[in-house]
Amino acid sequence: MSLKRVLAQAVATVGAFSWAGSALAQEVIGAPKPEQIGLQPPVTALADELDFIHNVILTPIIFVIVALVMVLLLYVMFRFNAKRNPVPSKVTHNSLLEVAWTGIPVLILVIIAIPSFRLLYNQLEIPKPDMTIKAVGHQWYWSYVYPDNGNFTFDARMVTAEAAVAKEKNVVRLLDTDEEVVLPVGKNIRIQITSDDVIHSWTIPSFGVKHDAVPGRVNESWFNIEKPGIYYGQCSELCGIQHAYMPIKVRAVSQEEFDAWVKEAQGKFDKVEAPAASNNAPASSTASSQLASASQVQPAN
Repeated sequence: MSLKRVLAQAVATVGAFSWAGSALAQEVIGAPKPEQIGLQPPVTALADELDFIHNVILTPIIFVIVALVMVLLLYVMFRFNAKRNPVPSKVTHNSLLEVAWTGIPVLILVIIAIPSFRLLYNQLEIPKPDMTIKAVGHQWYWSYVYPDNGNFTFDARMVTAEAAVAKEKNVVRLLDTDEEVVLPVGKNIRIQITSDDVIHSWTIPSFGVKHDAVPGRVNESWFNIEKPGIYYGQCSELCGIQHAYMPIKVRAVSQEEFDAWVKEAQGKFDKVEAPAASNNAPASSTASSQLASASQVQPAN
């Protein structure tokens, strides 16, 4: 097990300790926990890198800077107050100090930049995908299309407290949806993200994915889920009056369970009629036209 994974799991364990006895926590992995400290448990390589940068690089640097500034402020208040220095000093220049307070921050930024650039590259350099899904943001819910599995689509809306009570269903407040995004574990999954009204943002903290859904454009990201379970996210862009009620729910399952779900979903949900595309057409253009078509279809719930 890598050092990054050990450190990430240690931080996640502290946050999840008080939740360990709950039956819900045995299945729900990517969700906020009571008294949580730190980020949600990472279950993708991208989330591992994010945790490493946050826990091992940024947090220690922030702690040292805050401690140093606090010590300097206390020293200045004690050493240079009016009682101890009735005659103020007229010193206005110190070459060594000026070089230090310029050079040290530059060095710190370089230390942060090296792993950050690698992470940005890994986020945007999508490996050969095993499957593709499409997420279309609406005010205020998400639609999903499975082009590699029959091109069916469905809406995923937040389950209200009233609906949960009526159906006698236990839900995670403000995070559960009436339809789940079901995905297989251990597969490179490419997600294409767009919107049909305003800017939204598709975000799953445990996946290390956060990409804007922009009308008229298609953003792409990817992830490979390492562990079965339920993972939650929310729209992370201020998209309007019901922005807080636009959750994302993903259930990661084995390939066999996913195949069984796909067979059921093909009969349950509407299919998108993708426009014919030329064999010479760029892949991005085809994806854009399919997503535009998907955003215009309003499947029945």
